Amino acid sequence: MQQATTDTSLQKFDKKVQTAWAMYDWANSAYNLVITSTIFPAYYIAITTSKNGNDVVSFWGSQVKNSSLFDYALAAAYLIIALISPILSSIADYKGNKKRFLQFFCYLGSLACCGLYFFDAPHLELGIILFILAAIGYCGSLVFYNAYLPEIAPDDEQDSLSAKGFSYGYIGSVLLQIICLLFVMKPEWFGIKDDSFAPRLSFLLVGIWWIGWSQIPFKRLPKGAALATQRDHNIFTAGFIELKKVWHQLKSLLLLKTFLSAFFFYSMGVQTVMLAATIFGKKELNLDTGSLIATILIIQLVAIAGAYSMSKLSTKIGNLPVLLITVCIWILVCIGAYFTTTATEFYIIATIVGFIMGGIQSLSRSTYARLMPETKDTASFFSFYDITEKIAIVLGMFFFGLIEQLFSSMRYSILALIIFFIVGAAILFIAIRTQSSKKVASN
Repeated sequence: MQQATTDTSLQKFDKKVQTAWAMYDWANSAYNLVITSTIFPAYYIAITTSKNGNDVVSFWGSQVKNSSLFDYALAAAYLIIALISPILSSIADYKGNKKRFLQFFCYLGSLACCGLYFFDAPHLELGIILFILAAIGYCGSLVFYNAYLPEIAPDDEQDSLSAKGFSYGYIGSVLLQIICLLFVMKPEWFGIKDDSFAPRLSFLLVGIWWIGWSQIPFKRLPKGAALATQRDHNIFTAGFIELKKVWHQLKSLLLLKTFLSAFFFYSMGVQTVMLAATIFGKKELNLDTGSLIATILIIQLVAIAGAYSMSKLSTKIGNLPVLLITVCIWILVCIGAYFTTTATEFYIIATIVGFIMGGIQSLSRSTYARLMPETKDTASFFSFYDITEKIAIVLGMFFFGLIEQLFSSMRYSILALIIFFIVGAAILFIAIRTQSSKKVASN
């Protein structure tokens, strides 16, 4: 890979920079909680389901189940970001302007959330387009946000800093969620008479929160280091060529390649469960919006403990073994969810999901950062990581929606996810064996 020029603003051990970096999780996680996990899905299902229970909607002339349309919309957003992120990361690496791209996608996502204030039943197409743009903004910004991790923290601090970021995100999102919950559950306290106003106000608040708190990392994060040599290809091909270089490097990095393969398969399951949990509770168990929101809040709080607990456990038995244990628990969660019929069972499953959700996300990110070779070309490497995850989500959400469309039940969709987790667990086991063999050989 090409080497970068020295950027004196990069300070690996600057705690203020690290804290500012973590604050972006605080800022953007409100989107993930309110828009993809709680209030928006519940509001969307409510306004797209008729009084007689009909859940089929017309989207630009096509008849489709409302929840399947939700899944397809997310899949489309992740597919778009997977296609454009190589171009974006190429520009960021050559120009050394990761921060500008982080800002652009932040503003795109947050303004789209603000626009959802105008989403109602007669404007389904508008709502879906803004929902997709918000997802693109969120995912696009994470490409560049994650790429900062190996630049601002030494190897032995990356696990803890990654966990710190996720923990900040859970805390920040919960605070805003509580505010939104008051509007949704107690509208009379604020003189709100329109049932749709409170959730739409929540979408507006998410956008404002996201923009506002992001100013902290935007102020302190370094611009990035530009590559010393000029690019040999135009911006539309250079990113894909850089990804090709990363792919060729992976051929000689057996452990990293094996880990990424496992990450791809278990991400298909993890992300899909997280994105579809609220709609499952709403449609399959007929839980009220208040109960769903309260459940997701509990998940966020438990996830903080999960992120730190798994980070500490990884120092004792290693990252890969902890990830394998976590994926096995996910398999049990899917089996449990398939047989879940009561609210109490849903709450138990949700609590378990919360604990392992924080751990597997945080540890996956830091494991990749630690297994990466020494390079200044971090945006391209993390672009490869993010594209792997996004394609996994595209396939996971697409098949989840398709199976429900075919069998008219989300339970079969959840059961199908077990296959992805089993494959991921098997590859993780191979990665552990590979890592053990390398240690023996080095000794």
